[in-house]
Amino acid sequence: MFDSGLGGLTVFREVKAARPDARLRYVADDAFFPYGAHGEAELVGRVVPLMGTLIDQYMPVLVIIACNTASTLVLPHLRERYDVPFVGTVPAIKPACATSQTRRVSVLGTEGTVAREYTRALIRDFGNGADVTLVGSAKLAAIAEAELRGDAASDAAIAQEIAPCFVDEDGRRTDTIVLACTHFPLLLARLEQLAPWPVSFIDPAPAIARRVVELIGSSAETTSATPTSAEITFTSGKPPSEALKATLARFGLTSISR
Repeated sequence: MFDSGLGGLTVFREVKAARPDARLRYVADDAFFPYGAHGEAELVGRVVPLMGTLIDQYMPVLVIIACNTASTLVLPHLRERYDVPFVGTVPAIKPACATSQTRRVSVLGTEGTVAREYTRALIRDFGNGADVTLVGSAKLAAIAEAELRGDAASDAAIAQEIAPCFVDEDGRRTDTIVLACTHFPLLLARLEQLAPWPVSFIDPAPAIARRVVELIGSSAETTSATPTSAEITFTSGKPPSEALKATLARFGLTSISR
């Protein structure tokens, strides 16, 4: 499982629950975080060769790209270069627009994700007549990373980032928000608490876990399968803080440097 940082822990949690017996390795490319600060050519030049090194080192049967930015920009290059199957992460616009009752949906992502043609194409193809508001947050991913390390953000800082998602016009309020960055579900409890009115937050992680099971199969007895240990590698080689180690342990991960 690969992400620019720790946002992919939301995906890891769901995959581990679906396949507790699987041998999982999480790689956080923290040396290049945040991906949104880099251009497409930079990211392709970084991730494609790095992925080759990781594939040679760990010989996975499946690679999960638990990052919207890497999935939309780099995944086609990875599939062209390597034979191992890849599962990507894309904004859950189709299910959000299909289930919205008010037909008013917001997509909350990084600035790069909401600006990309890929995201706009998903709206054109699967918008289902809904009014979709694109909201790019410059700070929320970093806030999520900081919280995992024990540095809690203020309510005001988070509320400011999500405020544009809540649209109340023509008698219709936003009722569904797509979390188009895997970091954002890490803040789900705070998002629900700070929302000016109740909405459905759509996390893509459960759908990714279902796709993984489709590709590699379910364990013979998932409910009784013996959980395996999992390790997380940081490309920077920097040791995590004690607070972060404790957080990772709660997810069932042991940290090691690369």
